[in-house]
Amino acid sequence: MSNAVQLKSVPSTPFQIDTRRYAKCVEVSKRIRWDIDHDVIRGRNFDFSRNFLPEGLTRISRLQFLSEDERMLASQIQGRTYANMFALIERFIGAKVLELSREHWLGDQTALEALVRFTDEELKHQELFRRIERMMASGMPDGYRFVGRPNDVAWLVLGKSTWSVLALTCMVEIVTQAHYRESIAPEANLSELYKDVFLFHWKEESQHAILDELEWRRENAKVSPRERDVGVTDLIDLAGAVDALVQEQAGADAAYFLQLLERKRPAPMSMDEMERVRKSFLAAYRWQYILSGAQDERFGEVLAKLVTPEQGARISAAIAPLMQAA
Repeated sequence: MSNAVQLKSVPSTPFQIDTRRYAKCVEVSKRIRWDIDHDVIRGRNFDFSRNFLPEGLTRISRLQFLSEDERMLASQIQGRTYANMFALIERFIGAKVLELSREHWLGDQTALEALVRFTDEELKHQELFRRIERMMASGMPDGYRFVGRPNDVAWLVLGKSTWSVLALTCMVEIVTQAHYRESIAPEANLSELYKDVFLFHWKEESQHAILDELEWRRENAKVSPRERDVGVTDLIDLAGAVDALVQEQAGADAAYFLQLLERKRPAPMSMDEMERVRKSFLAAYRWQYILSGAQDERFGEVLAKLVTPEQGARISAAIAPLMQAA
């Protein structure tokens, strides 16, 4: 997906389940297991005097006509959407992993345990994100709207080929790793509770990203060249569906932000400034949910081993307009 990725031919050697890697995921899952109340929330509330998302994800500092407090408000709105978006994504991930576990029922029991634990953790993450959405809502003005319907999105995604769903899932969960390590963890001025939510989320997602790759490789070994090509088409369609959701949510969040600023500012913003806000939200969301994953080196290396150069070029061509727009 990035220029650094060299796409190779699909390997023809038989696929063997690497039980040791599944076992390692099980071992780590047991060791880092955490509880929502006891470990994450711990009776705390969100600190609304601090940012929720760092500049590395919001890129809101580019809007220099906004005050420091206004940029902080933008980060809190985007942070609320970030949590809601991952709650939505994990709805279809949990369902897909549960479906995949069926293929291990009477096979490798270590792989089965790894996927069952994966599913259990995804259900816990959904509950965590529902909890913090209610907590954020209690501290923010009315008018925020999350446009995505988790079940509707899940049905759309799950209607695509398993190859494409695993590709999307692998990209998303690798992205959570990169976002936490590179942007969230190093940022000092984040609400401590918000930061801890994604610390604990990152701990379990680290294993999920490994399992995504293992299952994607296993699926890739099963499909025919034609089925793999359908999977590439489906992946491109899913990227388009994510972008459609991102566009709608960015529009809703920018409108909410501008509405709140209108109540507080003594003088209205210019039409040019409002348009720059709208474009900034969309560019940030495209980066957060699509482009940071498409350009991630780890994801690119996995993808390059599973598709032909021609298929890789199709994916790159589909992503290119979003990169130019952002």
